[in-house]
Amino acid sequence: MGVRMLRRWSYWLMGLVMVVAIASCSLDNFQTRDAESSRLVYSILSDPKTFNYPLSSERPNIFGLTYKGLITENYETGEVEPELAESWEFSDDGLSVTFTLRENLKWSDGEPLTADDVVFTYNDIFFNESIPTQIIDILRVGDEGRLPKVTKVSDRKVKFEVHEPYAPLLRNTGVNIMPKHALIDTITKNDSEGKPLFLSTWATNTPPSDIIVNGPFKLKGFTPGERVLFERNPYYWRTDGEGQSQPYLEEIVWQVVESQDSEFVQFRSGGLDLTGVKPDNFSLLKREEDRGNFTVYNGGPSPGSLFISFNLNKGSRDGKPLVDPAKSKWFNTLAFRQAIAHAIDRPTMLNNIYQGLGVLQDSAIFPLSPYSASPDNDGIRAYNYNLETAKELLLSAGFKYDDKNQLLDADGNQVRFTLITNAGNKVREAIGAQIKQDLSKIGITVDFTPISWGSLVEKLGDSLDWECHLISFGGGLEPNGGSNVWNPDGGLHAFNQKPLPGQDPIEGRVVADWEKQIGQLYIKGAQELDEAKRREIYVEAQRIGQEQLPFIYLINQYSMAAIRNKVQNVKYSPLGALWNVYELSLAEE
Repeated sequence: MGVRMLRRWSYWLMGLVMVVAIASCSLDNFQTRDAESSRLVYSILSDPKTFNYPLSSERPNIFGLTYKGLITENYETGEVEPELAESWEFSDDGLSVTFTLRENLKWSDGEPLTADDVVFTYNDIFFNESIPTQIIDILRVGDEGRLPKVTKVSDRKVKFEVHEPYAPLLRNTGVNIMPKHALIDTITKNDSEGKPLFLSTWATNTPPSDIIVNGPFKLKGFTPGERVLFERNPYYWRTDGEGQSQPYLEEIVWQVVESQDSEFVQFRSGGLDLTGVKPDNFSLLKREEDRGNFTVYNGGPSPGSLFISFNLNKGSRDGKPLVDPAKSKWFNTLAFRQAIAHAIDRPTMLNNIYQGLGVLQDSAIFPLSPYSASPDNDGIRAYNYNLETAKELLLSAGFKYDDKNQLLDADGNQVRFTLITNAGNKVREAIGAQIKQDLSKIGITVDFTPISWGSLVEKLGDSLDWECHLISFGGGLEPNGGSNVWNPDGGLHAFNQKPLPGQDPIEGRVVADWEKQIGQLYIKGAQELDEAKRREIYVEAQRIGQEQLPFIYLINQYSMAAIRNKVQNVKYSPLGALWNVYELSLAEE
């Protein structure tokens, strides 16, 4: 799993593959300028919310293009490879790893990138309790949640030490490195409210030239609601086998579009170079491959999980329950959640909405990960579509039906709740509509309400004023990347969220024993170095999750994209369509 952690929710809210859509606005103003430059064009569905990586919580964001860490992951092989570090060496006891940085690394402003930047990034930013970044959650080690010790050995060497065995140590050093010379004052100085200036640094109104980066591209321009423009970073370290500097592309343009329909139309008309392929347009795009001079790539199951989840938080703010007490009682009844899972017709969802382009999902862990468990191989529970079983579960839990076949609780309250998701996502809107229809068959009324992305983020991450949501989390090969989802104190413990830094306190929040148990299993999984035993630990965590159903998993869609054939050296992976952007080039058409 990539270390894509969020402050307010959406990194995991949207699945992992880079959003590849295209614009409804014109590119004419680009075509008359730099006409001979090598420019890749695709799109995003909303503006970036910040240019400050540690504070980022949402997709789309610019950081996959603009920043790199000590190591990276090869999405073809899944192996860890050097990035800013040219090598690393573990101690004999495995409790420390020392990285050697490449020679002559530089920031986009030409300043040297050294071990001081690495130490600053970890100790002053990610380990700083005054800075609300989710990354700190996945860096904690052991039951005590202690953080690694990060020290400078020399200008090119930095050492990471942990107090106990920690299997994800190497992969967790892949977080993006930030420039000390540009940001140190924002850490040491406070604003009028006593908060670090860092918290208001590099917002989206910052001049692009002020954003200092180390990745293959740097920010060139941003016009809200229209586009984001990147240009090649001449100081990026990579060269090819012939000594030519990378990346080869001169520019990347993101156009902001209002819907997936606009994206699809613009791709077919030739206005962009790549687009995500949805089940409802897969067949048409496959037929048009030759005429449109593009290739549809199918990487198999995507690295994420799509689910509905009920708000299990029993707490209150300012004396007001976060969830209506009657509904909270339903949601916290295991038989209720299990009945919902049995009542959702996932096979029909797969066949009709996804056109068969996916698989039924029964676990949070990426299907291609060696730690992923399945009902067939590992005995974790699957919830087959069965309305009679659903009704039996509800009746056994004290629910009843009236003469109109509406479901009532033991106190005579009609069972009715609101399901929210992000508006504009056609697949999710279709799923929500089906769930509404499916649950009506067991007497439950669902008020399905797609809302704006901003409103969704506010409800899920700030106010916690929601009943049931339909969203997705990203994933990867390393399950520890999801530790802040499963740790009851983690910043993404979605179904029973604690207050994030700076938010109003919650009174009466209760953490169930099974929540604690899963959290402990994720800690043990990180402590265990034997791979077979480590897998057993994560299988047990998945088994408990499927039994208790904090997330009711739906469909894992295939990761698909259509990419123009002029884009050379594509190495498509479900983990990322453009993961090797530094070696992409454009052929003349």
